[in-house]
Amino acid sequence: MPDQPRVPPVSDADATPAQLELMDRLRRPDGTVLNIFRTLANHADLTRRWLVFGNHVLSKSTLSPRIRELAILRVGWRCGAEYEFGQHVLIARDEGITDDEIARLQTDDVATLWADAEACVLRATDELHRDQHITDTTWAALCEHYDLEQRMDLVFAVGQYTLVSMALNTFGVERDDGVPGFGGSSDE
Repeated sequence: MPDQPRVPPVSDADATPAQLELMDRLRRPDGTVLNIFRTLANHADLTRRWLVFGNHVLSKSTLSPRIRELAILRVGWRCGAEYEFGQHVLIARDEGITDDEIARLQTDDVATLWADAEACVLRATDELHRDQHITDTTWAALCEHYDLEQRMDLVFAVGQYTLVSMALNTFGVERDDGVPGFGGSSDE
């Protein structure tokens, strides 16, 4: 990842009307706009269209929030995307995922550390990351625990967060204040 942003975040003062309108839609209750959205505001048309798909994956997927977040955290770790990983640590904690589980996601051993239903999701995530497909063995394991729509949502979630990780890493998006890194600290 670059030492400093390659694509600078858009400030409110420098924003065009289209960028400001986009950022206003994404403003948090405290008035802040996450660095990812300030950065992506440089291409407001692309961002508006991407948000539709991202919203499905994050909010309307057939995967449970726990399974979704386990997969997203695994993608963030595998892609070396500390921003993505850290933002989703906060979401995962809200979904009841423990710090111990978050630490276990940052290891290569999924077979012995997770129950079967979660281990097959993590194996599928690793296979998609490494090979861009899921093996027959892992697909069969997924079929035992997840219906067809859930399996499809899993593939698209991994793809979505791989894309986001690539953008974050390439553009040099800096973590927002209070967002933990890979080790769990927000000041790494």
